[in-house]
Amino acid sequence: MEIVISATRQILGKKAASTGAGLIRKAILEKGTANIILATGASQFEMLKELVKEDIDWLRVRAFHLDEYIGIPETHPASFRKYLKERFADIVSPQEFNYINGNADANEECARLGKLIRKHPVDVAFVGIGENSHLAFNDPPADFETDDAYLVVKLDEECRQQQLGEGWFPTLKDVPEKAISMSIRQIMKSEAIICTVPDLRKAIAVKKTVEGKISPMIPASVMRNHKAAWLFLDNDSASSLSTL
Repeated sequence: MEIVISATRQILGKKAASTGAGLIRKAILEKGTANIILATGASQFEMLKELVKEDIDWLRVRAFHLDEYIGIPETHPASFRKYLKERFADIVSPQEFNYINGNADANEECARLGKLIRKHPVDVAFVGIGENSHLAFNDPPADFETDDAYLVVKLDEECRQQQLGEGWFPTLKDVPEKAISMSIRQIMKSEAIICTVPDLRKAIAVKKTVEGKISPMIPASVMRNHKAAWLFLDNDSASSLSTL
């Protein structure tokens, strides 16, 4: 896993977007199309702002949604469908965006999306990590073994507290307890991973991810086994690292 540290989250976002855009253009040049995964949350604001400015033939790009809460409508302020439409899809109009419908039957939705993504191997996954080191909504202990592409997961207390702390919900009881998430193995099948992680509150999770044991208890640590993964940090999120 290659680590790139920038002074600010704005510079981090630009570097992550530029690297990811280059990989998307390469896939389009080689195959005619590119398949990508997009994450959400506060950590992706700057990266997405820069990514939509990149010179990419978006009509040749198919996107997949990383995770979504179960039981909230698309109109909810915390809806990841709403987030991705406003910050990405409505701006660049990709060929196709396969959203997770958190209001559908969860098991049927997992099966539907799993069938789709297996037809379209992913070229670039844009992800982040949580304060508890989760990858997508795979909280510790994450399932490293399942071959299911999408899973119904229970969100742990630390994960739900993060969503509250980022301002997506008014109270903890309003944060859903379950979500649909892309699985660890499915994320790891991506040809390349661009992981964007700013902010001091992520510093301990970053340290565990980079320096801890590769373990389901540190879900994001699995990216160290990937052949082409980049971890983009700012000075704050990198501040606890001892190896750099």
